[in-house]
Amino acid sequence: MTDAATAIAAAAQRCSNVGRWGPDDVLGTLNHITEADRVAAARLITRGRAFSLSLPYSADGPQRGWRRRTNPVHTMLDTGLDAEHGNQGFPHGIGGADDVIAMPLQCSTHWDGLGHIFDHGRAWNGRRAGEVVTSEGDAFTGIETVRGLITGRGVLLDVGRVVGDGELPDGFAITEQHLLDTADAQGVEVKRGDLVCVRTGRLTRARSEGWGEYAGGPSPGLSFSTLDWLHRTEIAGVATDTWGCEVRPNEFDDAFQPLHQVAIPHIGLFLGEMWDLDELAEDCAADGVCTFWLTAAPIPVTGAVGAPVNPVAVK
Repeated sequence: MTDAATAIAAAAQRCSNVGRWGPDDVLGTLNHITEADRVAAARLITRGRAFSLSLPYSADGPQRGWRRRTNPVHTMLDTGLDAEHGNQGFPHGIGGADDVIAMPLQCSTHWDGLGHIFDHGRAWNGRRAGEVVTSEGDAFTGIETVRGLITGRGVLLDVGRVVGDGELPDGFAITEQHLLDTADAQGVEVKRGDLVCVRTGRLTRARSEGWGEYAGGPSPGLSFSTLDWLHRTEIAGVATDTWGCEVRPNEFDDAFQPLHQVAIPHIGLFLGEMWDLDELAEDCAADGVCTFWLTAAPIPVTGAVGAPVNPVAVK
């Protein structure tokens, strides 16, 4: 078996989009979505049925504290009791409630931005990692640069249902063939500029068993070998119902998230994690329609390398 370093370097060279859209590019694979694509995607809306693909941002969420990733802390600044007691200082009986939240930006449903992962000290498009992301944040590819662009044709590939009878086991590596077989079974074609949602069923299991090791533990996910498919199809983004998109444990003993190491800094691909695809998947299975309009705009936190998102699919 090829060693990890060799495989990662080869995939990085083979699947590279570096320089493809010029030296100043900050959009990566979002360049694949055209305005005409969005017009066509809007025509997919026939029923008006909308599905949120986001988990709650809750103190009872999936995080276990790894690398200081904690669940959200929600605190009220003003409450109804304050209003009842009239101690808010407003005239004529008006009162209100206000609140604040503290959380890692990738603690629940989110996009990984292009400044999130580096390869040998290089960020997307060949830039120096230390030049791109400093203590001030991401000065080049901060998530705010794509705040209005992650919209278009969504495609659900329910691999968990087609290949795994609903759920895939932990450690199951989804290959290109699994993706092709799923698309064929569903009668759908993945096209340039698509936002592809891959359901494994891992979140479904977490719902029934508890969070456990959902965040960072063993999981089904995309195989490292799918990098060529991710690059060749020219999709704009891919999202899964797992903590980290790719299969865990990773397929190389001495690598950490090797698909990320190629997909983000070399392909320029946006990766979505911890998306809730279950309700959408049930509807797609019922009516046989696995394409939809998808709005997945990240919260535009200036300089952020990832951001929360409430993706909404409309059929």
